[in-house]
Amino acid sequence: MICPKCEYEYVDGIKECPDCGTELIPSEEFEGNLVHSSDYIIVYTCYERYEAEMMKANLAGAGIEAIILEQSDRNFPAMGDLELVKLLVKKKDSEDAVQFINSSINNLLTDDEI
Repeated sequence: MICPKCEYEYVDGIKECPDCGTELIPSEEFEGNLVHSSDYIIVYTCYERYEAEMMKANLAGAGIEAIILEQSDRNFPAMGDLELVKLLVKKKDSEDAVQFINSSINNLLTDDEI
């Protein structure tokens, strides 16, 4: 069984993802939706998930599909923000994504910050 949201695999008998609460599906149904790391490249990193979500939404508005990779573990809390949240796009979209991100960030900066 696999969580279609988290993409974690669980033993038979588990019906719901303990991390996000999503109903698990059989691995055979999920095979077509697998994300292969070799197809993606990191184009943006930050410390807060909401920041990555905003950038992902902006990229979606520009027609660029993105995924968020976050490796937090709620079972082992750590002091401070030690984990990076990564935004990945397909390799074929990476140049456009980086240009879009740089343009977005530059638009946020005031003349004094540039």
